[in-house]
Amino acid sequence: EVENKSVNDFVTAADRAAEAAIVDCLQHAYPDHAILTEEAGRIGAAKSDYLWIVDPIDGTLNFMHGIPQYAVSIALAYRGEVVAGVIYDVAKNELFTAAKGEGAFLDNRRIRVSDRKDMNRAVIGTGFPFRRSDDFKGYMMSLAWVAAGRYDGFWESGLSKWDIAAGGLMVLEAGGLITDLSGGEDWLEQGRVCAGTPRIFAQLLPLVGKLPAAGEAQKA
Repeated sequence: EVENKSVNDFVTAADRAAEAAIVDCLQHAYPDHAILTEEAGRIGAAKSDYLWIVDPIDGTLNFMHGIPQYAVSIALAYRGEVVAGVIYDVAKNELFTAAKGEGAFLDNRRIRVSDRKDMNRAVIGTGFPFRRSDDFKGYMMSLAWVAAGRYDGFWESGLSKWDIAAGGLMVLEAGGLITDLSGGEDWLEQGRVCAGTPRIFAQLLPLVGKLPAAGEAQKA
């Protein structure tokens, strides 16, 4: 069962069911915490220092079409800083986890970013625009794959907190770098990210960092 939220932006019954199950678990375990979800927005304790950031199905369009590239993403932020994250790749049965200061893991095995140094040999991931408001000029999958060394870098703009919170922490805990497209630390709030191994990041940011935020190109 599929519903259009806007042009080319969909929500399925599975999104809502998964979100309800996650929220129910979190509220029972942490009744004093706040929760931010893609579908329901911010709920729970309004003044809590703890905020759970939930994307019940990251990759809904893929899920709808039977493409096995989607995941459940959950992160915990404390006073605005992401301190824990988990991404579960359902189709591949892979569980990525990270906690601040404790490293990043794939199925309990420590992961690190790749040691790639040459941009000419790097694999760079990004997102593809599909909503009407997306910036087609700025765009050319996953931060968890950067952390695991599968991608050497990643960049994208127009993202939401639930898209990048858990994955961003994993990149940092796996020895990589992540910033906003200006090279600053406001990537979670801006939704504009550049990430990668230290060497690849240094070469990638100058290439993508001058791009406008989603929507700015259309105003120009």
